[in-house]
Amino acid sequence: MNKHDIVIIGGGPGGYVAAIRAAQLGFNVALVEKEKVLGGTCVRVGCIPSKALLVSSELFEHSKTKLKEHGISATNIKFNLKQLLARKDSVVKSNTDGLDYLFKKNKITRYLGSAEIIAKNDIKITGEDAQNITAKNIIIATGSKVASLKGVELDGKTIGTSTEALNYKSVPKHLLVIGAGVIGLELGSVWRRLGAKVTVLEYLDRILPGTDVEIAKEALKVFKKQGIDFKLSAKVVSAKVVAKKAVVEIEGQAAIKADKVLLATGRIANTDGLGLENLNIKTERGRIIVNNKFQTNIANIYAIGDVIDGPMLAHKAEEDGIACVEILKTGVGHVNYDIMPAITYTEPEIASLGKTEEELTNLGINYKRGVFPYMANGRARALGNTTGKVKVLADATTDRILGVHIIGSQAGDLIAEAVAAMTFGASSEDIARTIHAHPTLSEILKEAALAVENRAIHI
Repeated sequence: MNKHDIVIIGGGPGGYVAAIRAAQLGFNVALVEKEKVLGGTCVRVGCIPSKALLVSSELFEHSKTKLKEHGISATNIKFNLKQLLARKDSVVKSNTDGLDYLFKKNKITRYLGSAEIIAKNDIKITGEDAQNITAKNIIIATGSKVASLKGVELDGKTIGTSTEALNYKSVPKHLLVIGAGVIGLELGSVWRRLGAKVTVLEYLDRILPGTDVEIAKEALKVFKKQGIDFKLSAKVVSAKVVAKKAVVEIEGQAAIKADKVLLATGRIANTDGLGLENLNIKTERGRIIVNNKFQTNIANIYAIGDVIDGPMLAHKAEEDGIACVEILKTGVGHVNYDIMPAITYTEPEIASLGKTEEELTNLGINYKRGVFPYMANGRARALGNTTGKVKVLADATTDRILGVHIIGSQAGDLIAEAVAAMTFGASSEDIARTIHAHPTLSEILKEAALAVENRAIHI
């Protein structure tokens, strides 16, 4: 029986990053993954392929709508869907090939198959590399899966999930998206740009649950202007295929027919077949319970990423994985979940960090705010991307930054400065006094920080 210091179950961002860091720390590391390629949902059928499609579709739309204002003439602009999807697949392959290289470089043992924990130190692998292995420590990093919705009959063709929506062989005439969260809006944007009529149904009375309300309201206006139709406060009762068309019934409203339906109502922890019941590993609301050292109720079994509490984000899983194995090596490791950025890669992008205004109000925290629009930034005007704003929220007494929320071009990159600032306990004054190169979009964050004390320069 093969023996390892650490066996990680799951090859997604949490699992593969934990494996690499553990190997760097000198552990004998193995990873069990049921898919032939590493990367998990994020790399194979999530973050990476969706971003590739977002870029391609955005380039197509910009070519049709924005070249003229630059004095560039182009006629009869078309796209080749087959090539567009092939590029997406190529981007994915580059990432998965890179992970294979990193595993070889770090001498990590890879087992292909499904893993079941049969004893506190023993794992049974079924599949291509079927065998039993033993480990001093086990880390569960099996991620999440699409949450089902009562009444929605998935057939993987007409009614499907994000996995199918990444590979439509033709542009649907009418795509109906159930769920106005990140996944639904990103993939809805892709197919809208490529010519589909897109209707988004959302159970709540708003889009992007959890996002700062002011930012979400502006995003809704922008997406409507782009041509996406929204039906809010819409409770989906059922979705089924009738005569090769999807028919979606909504409580109190007329049914809607569509060529394709994308179910994007969230994700749930993926713990099927792990054998948690064999050791009575404790869970709550479907997620594995861990302490502040990622330890389950079984001392040598740990869990990270989407299977434990917290936001289901790839970078959160990565940080969990690094902290977990560093704790195993040194006894010290930590992730600050209060400073966890979240990004929606639509155009404009939407990025959030820290507390929203609504959260601060509910907590009774006195705060001050500074807002600065993209329209007043020279670089944004030169780029032709003037939609959006940056909002900085700071403690009314200490001036420490409590939250930063952005809607606008390259918001996902701009939020990184705010993450660094909040990590070191910075105040809005710290950002306001930091020199930002001109002309750059980063100046919008500086101006928003200045605006906290009503001293923005360019507005």
